[in-house]
Amino acid sequence: MSAAAQHTSTRSSRLVRKLALVGTGVTVLAVPLVGATAASAAPTASTPSTTLAGYPNNLDGWIRESLAIMAEKHIPGSYNGIYRNIMRESSGNPRAINLWDSNAAKGIPSKGLLQVIDPTFNTYHVAGTSFDIYDPIANITAACNYAAARYGSMDNVNSAY
Repeated sequence: MSAAAQHTSTRSSRLVRKLALVGTGVTVLAVPLVGATAASAAPTASTPSTTLAGYPNNLDGWIRESLAIMAEKHIPGSYNGIYRNIMRESSGNPRAINLWDSNAAKGIPSKGLLQVIDPTFNTYHVAGTSFDIYDPIANITAACNYAAARYGSMDNVNSAY
């Protein structure tokens, strides 16, 4: 190896070590950018996280797991109806909290994906789900249970409920 190539190689490995220490996540990208001709980085096993029931731990998985529970409990609702309401209420953020509306003024802010207040969550909580109002599956399932009792189905909800 020539002196110039050796210098470049040493500088490249220092760069990779520095990036790894800084934690930028660029380390994997840095190897090919410094002139590697073959894949020299170990492949990373990137499996998406899942819920305890095995659904993807994301909005799609939360809705699908809730629908499975709802089917067992005979709570009506569809994927599209749930998704539409989640996007309107929280934009898909399971930690969303409304600190400005009339419920918040009364000290009971709306929380979670479907912006449920604590008394409603407690009344319509579905057995087998978490008692944490911010838990996506518990929040969706309780909200759908409430919507079924009040409107026939979450599918019939087209505004704040």
